[in-house]
Amino acid sequence: MKERTTNEEIIKEAAQRHPGDILPPYDAMMDMSGFEALCAFSRVFGGTSIYVPSLRTMFGSCLEKDIVQHYNGTNIRELVHKYGFSERHVRSILKQAR
Repeated sequence: MKERTTNEEIIKEAAQRHPGDILPPYDAMMDMSGFEALCAFSRVFGGTSIYVPSLRTMFGSCLEKDIVQHYNGTNIRELVHKYGFSERHVRSILKQAR
């Protein structure tokens, strides 16, 4: 008896035959991560509205903790250049950490 083909398998075959018809930005997402990853993303977030913030926004707390950990009392300019924040923002991060 022939195994039943899943919807994802049918969709993958159609997408391979007609790659120019995949809607943006999903075409780019598939190019970057592959069909299986895009299917997993769709299973989790499909049908919802999702906003993807910048990397700096997503990982801002991590960067701020790094700044505090790497501050040695005299290296604000070095931290400004390394993390791409303004001197004022680095000083604010350090002040909040105290």
